[in-house]
Amino acid sequence: MEEIKKKDIRALTREQLREFFVSNGDKAFRGNQVYEWLWQKAAYSFDVMTNLSKETREMLEANFVINHIKVDQMQRSSDGTIKNAVRLHDDLIVESVLIPTKSRTTACVSSQVGCSLDCRFCATSRLKRMRNLNPDEIYDQVVAIDNESRLYFERPLSNIVFMGMGEPLMNYNNVLKAIDKITSPDGLGMSPKRITVSTSGVPKLIRKMADDEVKFKLAVSLHSAVDEIRTSIMPFNAKFTLSDLRESLVYWYEKTRSRITYEYVVWDGINDTQKDVDALVEFCRFAPSKVNLIEYNPIDDGEFKQASNAAIDRYVNTLEKNNIVVTVRRSRGKDIDAACGQLANKS
Repeated sequence: MEEIKKKDIRALTREQLREFFVSNGDKAFRGNQVYEWLWQKAAYSFDVMTNLSKETREMLEANFVINHIKVDQMQRSSDGTIKNAVRLHDDLIVESVLIPTKSRTTACVSSQVGCSLDCRFCATSRLKRMRNLNPDEIYDQVVAIDNESRLYFERPLSNIVFMGMGEPLMNYNNVLKAIDKITSPDGLGMSPKRITVSTSGVPKLIRKMADDEVKFKLAVSLHSAVDEIRTSIMPFNAKFTLSDLRESLVYWYEKTRSRITYEYVVWDGINDTQKDVDALVEFCRFAPSKVNLIEYNPIDDGEFKQASNAAIDRYVNTLEKNNIVVTVRRSRGKDIDAACGQLANKS
């Protein structure tokens, strides 16, 4: 006889868990207990739910599964960065990264297996998008990195960036549900101000985030404020143009009053002229913003090369002259392919 497919218990709300217990002749508060085990305590099996009777645990086992992730392989960089190859319940793999500094530890988490977009400089974009991650799979990545942060750096995780594999806004509902659990007192209780969602720029969904009154921070992977150049390196820009993107960001700022961060890599011979810098300054003018100039991490074929220090200095000097906050971010974890744009399941 074919086995009945069990439901992933973490797809249920607290209310649905309470109803499940009532319909099975038990008290509603059992649902609260199980919910706490699943989220606050990140339980991976029903056996560990020690305040439930053996019969109750067996009943849960008969009806549900906990589709938890497994850290298949953990690599440590010479600079302290940790990369996890995370195996999902269906044997697909994503990667997540722990980035330590003196004052904080940051989790860089994935939202899709592969990616829906086609940025030519990013290793992840070369992987076919297999599927979106579920909220619990995103949550589990954070729990795993929080545990590693406590173990190796003796402090809890302080920040989360959605800059791993995938385009977070193309998995909008699940990403927001995961953040809701991460920030809830019923979950990890982290402040939304410590979470940044990085998008390549999907205007309709940036507007939706503003309408949904999200409290986390927004970063935009921009890389050029000239349409032709941006389309040549990020082909989807032909559909989601810079003017549409800018309009959506104006809307975002008007609704949230939240500063926008632009992630920006400068490449030799692509976006390293004064004209490129001036276009970026013009793009930033409508709202308080910060530009992170990111070191480029090659992905083997040599088509894209890091720009010269003189080009980086040109950006920094011009942005500062125009009162735009700018930082130059050196990449971490390059020796284990854990740096920006390198996540491609090579480990």
